[in-house]
This record gives sequence, C-alpha cells and structure tokens, in this order.
Amino acid sequence: MRSRSNSGVKLDNYARMVQQTILRHQDPVTGLLPGGADEPHSWVRDNVYCVLSVWALSLAYRKNADRDEDKAKAYELEQSVVKLMRGVLQGIMRQLDKVEKFKYSRSTSDALHAKYNTGTCAPVVGDDEWGHLQVDATSLFLLFLAQMTASGLHIVYTQDEVDVVQNLMFYIEAAYKVADYGMWERGDKTNQGITEINASSIGMAKAALEALDDLNLFGAKGGPGSVVHALADDIQHCQSILTSMLPKASMSKEVDAGVLAIISYPAFAVDDISIVNATKEEIISKLQGRYGCCRFLRDGHKTPKEDPNRLYYESAELKLFENIECEWPLFWTYLILDGIFINSPEQVQEYQEALEGILIKQKDGVRLLPELYSVPPDKVEEEYRSPHSVERVPLGKCPLKWGQSLYILGNLLSDGFLAPGEIDPLNRRFSTIPKPDVVVQVSILAESEEIKELLLKDGVAVETVADIHPIHVQPSRVLSHIYARLGNPPAPPRAPPPAPPGVFLTPPGSPPSGRNPRLGLTGRPYRRIGVLGTSKFYTIRNTIFSFTPQLIDHQQFYLALDNKMIVEMLRTEIAYLASRWRMTGRPTVTFPISQTMLTEDHSSLDPAVLATLRKLQDGYYGGARIQTGKLSEFLTTSCFANLSFLDGKGSGSNSRHDKDYDDDDDEEEEEGDGEGYVHELRNDDEADDLAQYLDHLLAHATPKKPGQQGGGRGRFKAAATKTREMVSLMHKAQQLDVHSVNMYLSSKLFRSPQPSLNLNLLDSPAPESQTRQAASPQSGVPRGPGGGVDYGALVRLLNDTQSLQDQADILYILFKDKGVDWDTQLRGKGCTVRSLLSDLYKKAGELKHWSLIRMISGMLRKKVEELDSACSDLLAHQKHLTVGLPPEPREKTITAPIPPDQLAALIDEASDNNISVAVLTKEIMVYLAMSIRTQPSLFSEMFRLRIGLIIQVMATELAQSLNCSGEEATESLMSLSPSELKNLLHHILSGKEFGVQRSVRELDAGVGPAISIHHLGNVGATKSERAGISKLKSDMKMSVRSHSVDVEAFESGRHRLPSIDALDVPECSPVAKDTRHGQWLRRRRLDGALNRVPVGFYQKVWRILQKCHGLSIEGFVLPSSTTREMTPREIKFSVHVETVLNRVPQPEYRQLLVEAILVLTMLADVDVPSIGSIIHVEKIVQLANDMFHKDQRDLGAEEQVLERDPSTGVCRLLYDSAPSGRFGSMTYLTKAVAAYVQDFLPGGACAVQ
Repeated sequence: MRSRSNSGVKLDNYARMVQQTILRHQDPVTGLLPGGADEPHSWVRDNVYCVLSVWALSLAYRKNADRDEDKAKAYELEQSVVKLMRGVLQGIMRQLDKVEKFKYSRSTSDALHAKYNTGTCAPVVGDDEWGHLQVDATSLFLLFLAQMTASGLHIVYTQDEVDVVQNLMFYIEAAYKVADYGMWERGDKTNQGITEINASSIGMAKAALEALDDLNLFGAKGGPGSVVHALADDIQHCQSILTSMLPKASMSKEVDAGVLAIISYPAFAVDDISIVNATKEEIISKLQGRYGCCRFLRDGHKTPKEDPNRLYYESAELKLFENIECEWPLFWTYLILDGIFINSPEQVQEYQEALEGILIKQKDGVRLLPELYSVPPDKVEEEYRSPHSVERVPLGKCPLKWGQSLYILGNLLSDGFLAPGEIDPLNRRFSTIPKPDVVVQVSILAESEEIKELLLKDGVAVETVADIHPIHVQPSRVLSHIYARLGNPPAPPRAPPPAPPGVFLTPPGSPPSGRNPRLGLTGRPYRRIGVLGTSKFYTIRNTIFSFTPQLIDHQQFYLALDNKMIVEMLRTEIAYLASRWRMTGRPTVTFPISQTMLTEDHSSLDPAVLATLRKLQDGYYGGARIQTGKLSEFLTTSCFANLSFLDGKGSGSNSRHDKDYDDDDDEEEEEGDGEGYVHELRNDDEADDLAQYLDHLLAHATPKKPGQQGGGRGRFKAAATKTREMVSLMHKAQQLDVHSVNMYLSSKLFRSPQPSLNLNLLDSPAPESQTRQAASPQSGVPRGPGGGVDYGALVRLLNDTQSLQDQADILYILFKDKGVDWDTQLRGKGCTVRSLLSDLYKKAGELKHWSLIRMISGMLRKKVEELDSACSDLLAHQKHLTVGLPPEPREKTITAPIPPDQLAALIDEASDNNISVAVLTKEIMVYLAMSIRTQPSLFSEMFRLRIGLIIQVMATELAQSLNCSGEEATESLMSLSPSELKNLLHHILSGKEFGVQRSVRELDAGVGPAISIHHLGNVGATKSERAGISKLKSDMKMSVRSHSVDVEAFESGRHRLPSIDALDVPECSPVAKDTRHGQWLRRRRLDGALNRVPVGFYQKVWRILQKCHGLSIEGFVLPSSTTREMTPREIKFSVHVETVLNRVPQPEYRQLLVEAILVLTMLADVDVPSIGSIIHVEKIVQLANDMFHKDQRDLGAEEQVLERDPSTGVCRLLYDSAPSGRFGSMTYLTKAVAAYVQDFLPGGACAVQ
C-alpha cells in the first residue's frame, strides 16, 4: 500500500475537521443539519453554507486522489452534499402552495419558511411567528444548486423537481421590489418585524437567476425539457437597484457586513468594480474591530445592554448599542475568500493571521470559529469611552457551522487543493471584468410597400415584413404569452368552462417546464417583456422569431400616439441596452415603421422619425454605437435563445366559438394586465390555443403582400387589438384567409376601413371658433319642463355639432350624469356613451388633440400599462412617492408596491376625482420611472417624489413663461404632447436653467399652444424669453376676469370638461426690466417641489440635532431622540427629516427653511455642548425677513416691491434673492441665527463669524 503524501495527510486533517464540526450532525433521514445541539430547527441559509466545505472537500479528494480510497471518500462526500440539498428541496416542495401564492401576492404570510424540522423537513413555526420572507436564503440555495449541478453533481431527479426549480426562479425574480427580513431575519434594525428592501437579497437573487438561466438541471444527461429559463430584464432590474443602493444596505442600515456575500464570493453580483471597492471599504472602515466585523451599526444582538426578555427594541435604546456591537469572525472568512478570488495574497495573509488569533483550539487540535465576541458586562463603560480597547469574550454557538465551513473552504483554496474556478464552475468571479462596448443592431421594417418606397425616396433602404421571410416578426406581448406558456394561472373569480374534447392542458410530448397541474404550479405569471428580452432572436420549433420592443406595443396608453415620444423612448431603450447588455452576441432591435409615423397627408415620413432613422444610419444614437441592416444579415452576430419548452404539438378543437372574445372595446378589459395579475387567457384554452396559434404562424410558407388583403386585413387587425384575443386569432385568421403579417403594430393602427363613427366628425377640422359657434346655442344645456337636463335633446345636439370640444363637453355631461354604459340610442340600440367616447378618442388621436385624448382616456379609465411597474421601479430605487397636492391627508404617500387597480384608485382619490390631475399623475409617474432607469443621478438627495407638486410647478412654469393665467397654464399643460411634457419634466429635474416659449408653428384647431423648451447658457440668462419672466398682476387679474364668462356659462348650465382647477398656480410678482427677476424664486420653487437639498444636508442635520433638543418646523418637531435610533447616513433618517419638511405646503418657503437649517448646521462644528432646547426654524426665517425688510425700507424701496406672501409673511423679494451677496438670503439668515442662539454661544455671536 502506498504511503500517504503530505497533501493527502493534510486533506485527511481537513476531512476530520469537517466530520467533527459538520457531518456528524447531519440527519440520516433528511440530510439536514440542525442549528445546534439543543436546536432541532434547520435554517436554509446555514445548511447551504455548511455544506460548501463538504462539497469543496469532495472536489479536493477527487482532484488529489492518492489511492482508490480517496475516490471512494470523494463519492461519499458528494452524496452527503446531494442528500442535504435534496433535504432542503423536500422542505420547499412541502410548501409549493406558498410558492404559487407568493408569485402574485409577494406577501410575508405567503413566503417559504426560512427553517424546517431537521428530522421531517416539516415547518416548525407558524407563518406569522418568524421573519420567514428571506429572499437571499432561497436564492443562495438556487445559486449553489446551479454551481453544484455545473460541477457534475446530480441533485434534481425528476421533471416535477425541474418544474419546482423553475417556479422558485419565478418566486425570486422580482426580488428588486420585494421588502423582506434579510439575512439577519429581523428586517428593520429596530427588530420590530418591519420588512425592507435589502441589497443582500437583491444581489443573491440576481446571482441565482444568472447562474440558472439556460442551465440543464439533469446535467450532461438531460434533454431540452430539463432546461430552466430566467428573463434578462428581471436580472438587470436587480442590477440597477443594487447599483443605486450600494454601499447602503437598506433603508435602516447604512452599512451591513452581510453585503460581502454579494460583492464577492459566492454571488459576485455587482459588475462595477468601483462600487465593489467602495462598499468593501465602507464595511471595513465602519464595522471592523479586533475580533471580526459587526453585522451593522447599533446591532444589539447579544450585547450586555440587550434585554433578553423581549424580541424588539425601543427606538431610542439603539444608541445604547453604539460602540459595543458584537464582532463576528465570520466576516473575516468572507474577506479571506475575497482575497483569494481577487488574487491578493496580502489580504489573505492579513485576515488568516487575524483569524488564527481568535479561533478556539480544542484538545484534539481542531480549531473552532465562534459565533461572535461580546464586551463583558463589567467593561461596557470602558468600551464606550475607548472603542476597541477591552478584551472580549466568545459567545453563542461554537463553532458557528456556517463560519466554520467558509473557514475550511478558504484553507482548501489557499493551500492549493482547489483552484477558484473549481468551486465557481459557472465563472461568476469574472463579473467585474470590463466588457467590450456593445454595438446595438437595428433593423428597420416598413409596414407596407408604400412606406418602403417613401423611405427609399428619403434615402433609407428598408425591408417590409413580407421581405424578411422565413424570419417571423411579432409584438412583444406575444413573447409575454410564450413565456407565460411556462404557465398561466386560472382566472379568478369566474370558473373556466369545461374544456372541449381534444383540448389538453399541456400538449402531449411538450415539456411543461414550470407549469405542473399535479403540483398545483402554474408557472410564470403573465408579465411584460422588457427591451433586453425582445432584443434577441428566438428559435421556436425550428423557426426564427424576432420581437418588436414594447414601446411599439402600447395598446391602451396614448404615449404611442406621439411619434416624438416613440423615438424618444427608442433612444432611451437603446441607451439602456448599450449600458446593460451582458449576453453573448449583439442585441438586435426590430423597429417597424407604420402608417401613423407618416405626416397627415401620408406623403412623407414624420420629420422626427426620419431624423431618428438618419441618426441610426450614422452609427451613433442615444450614446450607443449602432449598426443598421437587414434582419437576415444579423443572424450570425446576434444573441439567440432556444425556447425548447414549446416543442411538440397539441391536438386541439378547431371548432371553438369566438363569441366570448368578440367584444372589441379595449376599455372593457376589467382584469388587471399588470404584474402579478391574472392574464385574460382562459386556463383551459391557453395551452391549446397558443400552440395552435404558433402552428398557424409556421404553417404559411410565405406571407402575402399586404396590398392583396383588402378589407379583410383591416377586420383582422381590428380583431387583434388586444392580447386577450390571441386565443381566437387563429380561428379568425383561418376564416378570413389572411396572414397576420401586420400583427406587430399597436392597436391605434387597427382601424377598420369603413367609418365606424356614430358621431358627425369632420375629416378636416374647421377653425375651432366657427365650430364652437355653430355647436353651442346660447341657451346652453337643453332643459326639460321640470328644469332638469333634457338628455334626449342633448343627444340630438351631440348628433348635430361638429366641434370635437363640444362633443366632448356633451359626452362629459352624459358620463357624469348617466354613466359610461348609458345607451344614447343615437343610431339604434347599443350606442353607449362608452362607444361614442371611444370613437371620439380615435378622432382626437388622429388630430393629436392632447387635452381631449387625456380627458377621454381618464373617462374611459384606460389602463396605463406601465403604471404599476413604474411605481415599483421608483420605490425600488428607495424613492417614496406622493400623489395629490399638499397638505396631507389629501396628499397620499406610497411607500410599498401596490396592485394596479388599488394604485389607480388611490391616484383618483388623491386627485379629488379630478380626471385631468389623475391622468397627468399617471403619465408623470411613467416618465419619472423612465428617467430613473437611465439617469439615476438626476434623483440624488431626493427621497420622496411629490408628483402633485411637480404638476403644480409645471403649470407655474408655463404661467410665468407664457405670460398667462393659472387656468390658461393648466390648459396648456394638458395640451402638451407626451414628448413635450416629458421634456419639460426632464428640464425641471435636471436643475439647469431653461426657457419655455410659444412655438412659431401654426396651431391646429382645438390643439393647445405649442411650446418649445430650450437650455439657457450664460448668454441666454438675459434674453427676454427667460423662464423667470412673469406677468403684471393687473394683467393676471384681467385674464382671470376674461375667463369669468366661461364660469358664468357653466353656472347657467353649460357644462365644461373639468380642468385642473385644483392646481394653485401662484400669482406672479411684477415684471422688472432686469429679466433675471424671478430667477431665484423659480429656483427655490423647483428645488422645494422636488425635495432637492444640498449634498450632505441630512448628515449635517443629524449633527445639529445632537446639540439641541430638536428642530421645530411650522409646529412639527424633529426631536433629537431620532439620532438615538438612526445613524447619520441612514436613508430612514433622511426620509424622516424630509417628512417634517414636507409639512410646509409652499415649496419656496420650504427651501428657505432648508437654507436656514443649513446655516444652523455650521454651529455643529462650534465647540459648545448645547445650543438651546427646541430651535424654531421658522422664527429664524422671520427674523431674517424682518432684517431684510428693514434694510430695504431704509434704502428707499417702495412698499409695492416689499409685498409679503400672505400665507407666510415673507417678502416675495427675499424669495427672489440670491443666496450670497450683501442682500443675499444666506447673509440675513446667518445674522438671524447669530441673534437667535447668541445666548448659548461662548463670547456672544462672534463665534459665528
């Protein structure tokens, strides 16, 4: 027998350590590891980390086998790993009902349990008795399931288990917007059971999704049915949120050592090396001590000051834990592994030596890693006075098996038994290596031969949809259906009808991949697919599909009616693609040019679209490198995905009737189409009909040219307007004998050739003044004998009038008084208010009459398809939202994602049921989400986005810039096109100076004033169109008077569409010759509305609170006790301060208070123990205002110039003063602060100087 080599002896020593500290505790039945000797519970996270050393040891034995016994030992260790991983899987499979519910509810009560019974895999505590929702634990299990499978272990045995893993991926895919309890099981650090979004959970989920995507769970022996799929857009959402959060760990933790697991081994979830280094530096500088790292600042766990008799902490007692937090050696094991993976021997040596000094050595020579080191109770005061000075004692479990396992793993790697790549077979460690620049491939497609010829005239060569055969182009919603084919939930509340003979739930021979009726799993919820998902080619049943981006596919929201908005969204999407693309192959965007992208006379392309096409051809657009060409040319360079789960044919009944699906009114889709909501396809139909639909697409050898289809095509397209009707598409296509080449167009294009309008709509609009006269008789609203409204006469008047505005007014009266489903019987039975509004909406869409489009969209309650995801995106970036105008309770705050229908209802309530405000609120929420995705820096130092105030500020900007009244400005705001509104919002967010002026282009009848927005540089600061110019008050009063005619007409019975009368547009001060007048007032108003504060403001507030009893702002006190709970850089503290400041309704006054607090914070550096009890900030502002007023009076200023704001008593001129200079606001505020606090300062007020 061969003698044992040195390495063999060393390995045997590690095997002994693993056996004694980990494997001897493994349950023989389930394979799980208990928490401790007296703890029969098995935690998922601890179990997975514990088994890492066993897995690593098996790999080391296999690699360094001296003799056959070593190979046998390697196999035995591998089987222990498989048994444990399968034990965890068994525990999860007993709770599949929770997985299914959680995909839709994301509720803590529907979460998988965090721990199971060691002997039975059964739950051990109730749903509400523990912080079970820990996305990072489930994600860690999935990450190592992928890594171990890639290393050759067989953990998943059956197709049922493949479906379970696929559904677990759906369970974690929305981690970026799920508030959970985090890896310390306590959520918010007060330990009161408050969930929060945790960077550690998002990072682990991102890593798990990336690792599992396109992995075959049966390993080399598996077929296409055992491959699991993740969506690139979910992964990148996680990436975006991580990037915006780090180095902060959550709302209540400004730094958390647990984040080491995601910036380094095992997750390697962060791509940006600078963020990785900054986060690591933050952890080491703030949390590291002599015995390891604290978990987070003010962590009371097992400290001498913690009360062991209660689970939660009082908010103010967290200060007691400062500087005596327990130190965990566990985190040094992460830093050793990090040093190995970044190839830093110095870091490895430093932490190995530090660790050796604090390990506890047993009699048999085995070194154990204790759970934590705590300050002895008798040394607490000493440690408070001099942190990191006293000797600490080990407490808790010894060893902490999770830490012991990582310690052994680090030793196996540093001793050379394993290379880093062997425990990271999926190469996650290369995530921070810089990627080459992405080239975005763009293929432009023409809807018809006519458009192709028009484009050719302009020098743009394109193909039609028919030319690209055999590649099929489909809208993104078809891809959503295909992915929902991984599963589609039954639609509550109505029970599905029984399936006809021959319709199978799953086509025979087709791998269900995620959808498993036997286990009660429905697979992936129907959700929209983002641009990363649509920028790949898909192979489905050996046919290549390309999908158009979702921006082309707006079915109900009116954004897609604005060509400028479409190209702006295209620019945003291409910029996002270029920065986020991480897949093999280039992204390919298919951009269709449709009839609505032509000018009104259909003689040429819309100038905005043409300019975009030219820029694309130049090779640079939206900050990205572009390659334009034919789809067929891109096949060799593009990214491909093979959706094998759709292989196989289903036999189905072709005799299905269409009557359930023939209702063509978009607005009657009641079910939620948003994330987490049941899609409209019936459960019994879906599998069968989607299969038939794909069969139908693939059955046609060559598409017909669009010109040959005649009227049938129009009817077919009208049938295709809604995703709900995909079920019946195949049958309709067969009946009409057409091919759905044009199905990729959005619903605005699906117009029937015959005029379907029941209203007298003009083809070419007459001037609004003429039509208004003809249509509005002096008598106003017709009255019946009893004095009530004569609705019959009103309907006849509706039939006679040709003015869109008057028709809208009449329909608004009917909508308000009779409801949307009232039958007008205008042209026979069934002509409801809803159908008339729909017709008017189409006509207003053709004419680009934006105020009417918005108003009718609100009346018809058209769904804003992006709304719930926009809200979730903003919340995930740690931004709270408020809707409605201040003050509370009218202004509603949104701090957690809510379902789409509840969100829409909340917006309606906050808008006082004013349709215009509600519609604008939804639109602006969508634009804010677009901006935060691509330019998160615009939102720095803002923690609450107040959408009502933003709308108010927009109207104020227009009132001042266009020299008009508040009511006119409000109408102008409603009349802006979506692209102009987004442009205005972007300029307001950017913080740069800009001007707004009336555009020179001719106005269409009934369309509001066209405006242009432009940046102002140094030169522009003195031009007459500067946005700060305002109108004389007398003019304002005159314009208000001129509007009183309309008001009287309304009171006498002439109803008008509701305007945003709720907007309180501030009156403007008199105009001055110096056109910079109003500049600082405007700046303060914008910053106040956006909650924008100077960098470092909140940290300074924290420091000043430590020197006084609190700050009082308009009667609301920010007490100094907040600093006992919260740390200076905590997001929670910033939000708390912001909440108090937001009690001030006027944005410009709020900003003056911010300036006053900023001056106060200078005193934080003055060497005095206290500067008073409660400081009344508004008194300081009033003091400064009085000094300013007196100085101006002494200099001979007229009373008219020194007019005060009636609500606050502050001089309007002070609002408009620059901060610096002799008469600057900061000069007076500094004097006021000095006067206010001089009694508390040494040597009087001189200290301030």
